[in-house]
Amino acid sequence: MNGDSGNDISDPGGLLTRWLGTVQARSGDLAASEAKVVDLLLTDPLFVGTSTTAQVAARAGVSAPSVVRAARAIGFNGFTELKLEIARARGTTEFFVPSQALASDASTAAVLEASIRTGADALTALGGALDLSALDEAVRAVDRASQVIITGAGTSAAVAADAVFRLRALGVKTLNISDHESAMIAMRLLGSDDVVIAVSSTGRTSSTLSVADAGSSAGATLIAITNQYDTPLATLADIALVVGGAPLPTQMAAAGSRLAQLVVIDALAAALALRDPERGRLAEQASIDLPDIS
Repeated sequence: MNGDSGNDISDPGGLLTRWLGTVQARSGDLAASEAKVVDLLLTDPLFVGTSTTAQVAARAGVSAPSVVRAARAIGFNGFTELKLEIARARGTTEFFVPSQALASDASTAAVLEASIRTGADALTALGGALDLSALDEAVRAVDRASQVIITGAGTSAAVAADAVFRLRALGVKTLNISDHESAMIAMRLLGSDDVVIAVSSTGRTSSTLSVADAGSSAGATLIAITNQYDTPLATLADIALVVGGAPLPTQMAAAGSRLAQLVVIDALAAALALRDPERGRLAEQASIDLPDIS
């Protein structure tokens, strides 16, 4: 993803746009170096909000202290507070906090019930959202692939890791490269016989998108596992496995979609094993060292 895409990020309710308006209103009398930083902030708030002081300074063409001074000049205590306010405006600070549907005095039982309901709703939605022809196409693509590279960031990384475990047991040559630069190098070396599976609930995660785009550009078949159609990842993909789900508070949505994504991985693996008895035999052989679950 390049810097020009910074304003294409999701902005529910226009909160980020309104926040940037307040920043612009505070930036009338700045030193030249500070103005460069604020111009970058207004142009690409996602970059500023997810980068270090040094990275922002390099892109703005100023020194690191100038970045800190710019943050203070527009009313923040420093660069860290500026990044926090960007995150709040984007809604990402809600990710690790309890659902707004739960009161502060909610009992543990109520918290558990809400979590169960979220998962159940996500799985119910999956049954109506997932395109079965797309799942069939994904099974065929993985079955004939020379290798499959799976990528995902944040909570989606757990889904990616599970997919590697499941597919590798079926004899699929599968990799999950967590380091972004290494993944980008690997993507550039792929070809038409390879498959990339990219997992992103939002379909907008910049690191996942850049890896997916690199693999697709190299000629690999791109399979997206994501929540909605018409997101950058779903649009980029050759095959979109969309899990759906009703709008939920950020943390609950992430938890629910993760369960739905894991079910999609299970279905993909099961279909592979059923359609190729040799893969089922390999799975049995791979499981001989696992603990007894009887």
